[in-house]
Amino acid sequence: MDADKRHQDVREDLLAALLQACFHVYGERLVTVALFGSYGRGTMRPDSDLDCLIVVEGLTDGRMARVREFSAVDRAMAGAILAAQRAGIHTQLSPHFKTPLEATKGSVLFLDMTEDAKLLYDRDGFFAGVLKRMRDRLDALGSRRIWRGTRWYWDLKPDYRPGMIFEL
Repeated sequence: MDADKRHQDVREDLLAALLQACFHVYGERLVTVALFGSYGRGTMRPDSDLDCLIVVEGLTDGRMARVREFSAVDRAMAGAILAAQRAGIHTQLSPHFKTPLEATKGSVLFLDMTEDAKLLYDRDGFFAGVLKRMRDRLDALGSRRIWRGTRWYWDLKPDYRPGMIFEL
């Protein structure tokens, strides 16, 4: 088996392990598991972080409390992470946490996700709806993501004039 195919298989195993661990830890509270960044775009390298958005009902306030709860996911994935390292993929989880209410309020984090999020799990299409509403708003503003080589920026309102006020 060539290295690309082996890496693809290992990444699929990682994503399956992530989803299984999230279900195990969060149970019925789990709303969405979404990949973004290079994993969402499909441009990951062997050392890319696995950026993921985890939307869960009833999360405690504060990032550190959320990280402590997520540590059970980290532990459950230890075997899959080790197998990935043995296959030459040196990734680590980079989770971001939101409650459903926080997700509906939007985030600049979601800008790129409107273009290239990969939804591993999305109960009742919740986060797909959040992204659609944001994408619709971006379209109404005429927003566009402008690529310069391998980097990009967002022009949120191309017809912006000083003094204008707009909301996403």
